[in-house]
Amino acid sequence: MNRKHRVFLALGANLGDRQGNILQALQYLQGKVEVVAVSSFYETEPIGYEDQPLFLNGACEILTDLSPMEVLHLAKWIEQRMGRTVNFRNGPRPIDVDLIMYDDLVLGEDKLTVPHPRMQERAFVLVPLAEIAPDLVHPVLGKTISDLRGLVDAQGVTKVERSLRFSLDRDVQKGVPEVPLFLGRVGVTGLERIIRLETEGKVSLFYATMDLFVDLDGARAGVHMSRFSEILEQAAEDAAGSVAPDIETMAERLASSVMERQEALRSEVRIKAHFPLKKHAPISGKTTQEIYNFIGISACDGNVCRTISGVEVDGLTVCPCAQDMVRAHSKGLLISQGYGEEEAERIVDVLPLASHNQRGRATLMIGGAGTIRAENLVHLAEASMSSEIYELLKRPDEFFVVNKAHSNPRFVEDVVREMLRNVVEVSPDLPDGVFVLARQENFESIHRHNAFAERAALLGDLRREMEGLRPGRPITLEGWLFGDI
Repeated sequence: MNRKHRVFLALGANLGDRQGNILQALQYLQGKVEVVAVSSFYETEPIGYEDQPLFLNGACEILTDLSPMEVLHLAKWIEQRMGRTVNFRNGPRPIDVDLIMYDDLVLGEDKLTVPHPRMQERAFVLVPLAEIAPDLVHPVLGKTISDLRGLVDAQGVTKVERSLRFSLDRDVQKGVPEVPLFLGRVGVTGLERIIRLETEGKVSLFYATMDLFVDLDGARAGVHMSRFSEILEQAAEDAAGSVAPDIETMAERLASSVMERQEALRSEVRIKAHFPLKKHAPISGKTTQEIYNFIGISACDGNVCRTISGVEVDGLTVCPCAQDMVRAHSKGLLISQGYGEEEAERIVDVLPLASHNQRGRATLMIGGAGTIRAENLVHLAEASMSSEIYELLKRPDEFFVVNKAHSNPRFVEDVVREMLRNVVEVSPDLPDGVFVLARQENFESIHRHNAFAERAALLGDLRREMEGLRPGRPITLEGWLFGDI
């Protein structure tokens, strides 16, 4: 297991929705690393160039196996992804993500210096950093962050409030069927079990539902349904001595057992487990526990097993088409009341505009990439919708979610494309042969039908397509699982 490095980042913004930008940057960070602590937010005066809006600053601690240069690249990707452009030094920006400290590393290179060379001079870095890591020691100066905090003038740094077994005479299943046709998938669905997974030495229990399938030869009447349950019970018994490290490993073990016990040529196991994730409401900071779904799928053919892991995530989407019609109608009303064309255009550009919205369910799965943290996939999926949702919202939180969603209207197709782009851009280290599936289903609020979109592809094909080249040939989840790709 790779060692996790303790890394501290400073975040700042003074353009647009400053607080929303910092929260969005944290969400993108969680698509690649584990964010373990976030400071309060502080409003500060600009430094260097004073003719610009006040900054909102904060700090966070992350755990990661990325190298310092990889952390820097991630930070720069977030800045670029959120619209930061190259301007003059100390100029205004929608987001700023700086690498402050990386373990006790001292590094001086052309593109990266660690610790940050000016951190000890900046109250807007030291104040939030001292809040989450007061005893952290600067490896060059030999002083704690708390000590360094006491050496700077922090008068211009103001804390702001953020406004989760039976004996039979004969084996009927081995009999000859009346219609001797091959069946590609026969088995049981909806088996419910408590499974045990171990992550970083900690064993957790999860409620899971499982589907187990094998192919069935045309000369055989049926499969032994009871054996599927026996396999699960045996796996549960084995788990007392050996716990699966992740859901896809458990799926692979079950798929191998199913194929062997059922004497099949191919098998497939799908596991969906509920797991909790602690979240904080965006403004009030209230802690809530959100429930998501792990997905683990494995298919075996006797020679090789292929596995895929993923998540199901609910979020909020807003219809761009309806919002555009509301925009045009609002502009017409303003003009009819005597406002000029240009003035009416400016007004509708500023005001939040209504549209119909709906809860959407995103599915994001990755195969062939080794172990992928489900939490990372959750945040990438949520960042792809108009807004994430929360179980507990105070009124300011509710406004934040509604406003964010209506500021980011997205069709069901947009959400799928955003998920694919986020995976491509946040994971440049993954090989081209990695399989990715993104699916979105919107439970429409003003229609009786649901809207649906999906794309399955190899990462290399997505990269080439985003560079303007022709897409690769279409693939499916089943095709990839059984090695047809």
